[in-house]
Amino acid sequence: MDSYEWNKIIGWVLAAAIAVLGLSILTGFVYAPGHSETKGYVVEGVEVEADAGAGAAEAVQPIAAFLATANPAKGEAQFKKCAACHTVNKGGANGQGPNLYGILGAKVAHLPGFGYSDAVKNHGGNWGWDELSHWVESPRKYIPGNKMSFAGISKPQDRADLLVYLNSQSDSPLPLPAVPAVAEAPAAETPADAAATDAAPAAGEQAAAAPAEAAPAEATH
Repeated sequence: MDSYEWNKIIGWVLAAAIAVLGLSILTGFVYAPGHSETKGYVVEGVEVEADAGAGAAEAVQPIAAFLATANPAKGEAQFKKCAACHTVNKGGANGQGPNLYGILGAKVAHLPGFGYSDAVKNHGGNWGWDELSHWVESPRKYIPGNKMSFAGISKPQDRADLLVYLNSQSDSPLPLPAVPAVAEAPAAETPADAAATDAAPAAGEQAAAAPAEAAPAEATH
């Protein structure tokens, strides 16, 4: 094969290499990834901080704050979560759980003949508004070692609705507890307030200095 043929082969190889390189560069420009204006990434299922703060504020309020606006009709709907194990009518039979007629104000483990767990029998006390709310929120946390498998009702307004419904199923319903007063946060000081506060002592100093300066002007007789 003469040198002319070799030159043609080398030329074709170089041309192919240049074409591949050019195509690679062009592809890079066309398909270059864009940059997101928002740095970082989103974690699915995580609520924004403001919502978490609102939920925390709701959680720390006593149940009395929710009982004031509770709806027994909604509470009756909430009771459907309990109906598989409990009855609530007067003289109703016990199921897996005891009959709940007159439960508000009753002693813990008050029904004779029902097989309460030792944890519940030894707990003592009465089912007041707060006690029953904590129990409904999480039976296992409120009385560890009890036999109840109910997961609980986390939302305080749902618990309040349920409690006022249970309270209506009684010969002697309990009065609603008083709503605790909410302490108001002190108002933030504005720049104008700060300026007025700073100006007040200065005005007092000037008023005190005026008589002192005028004193030498009095003539002696």
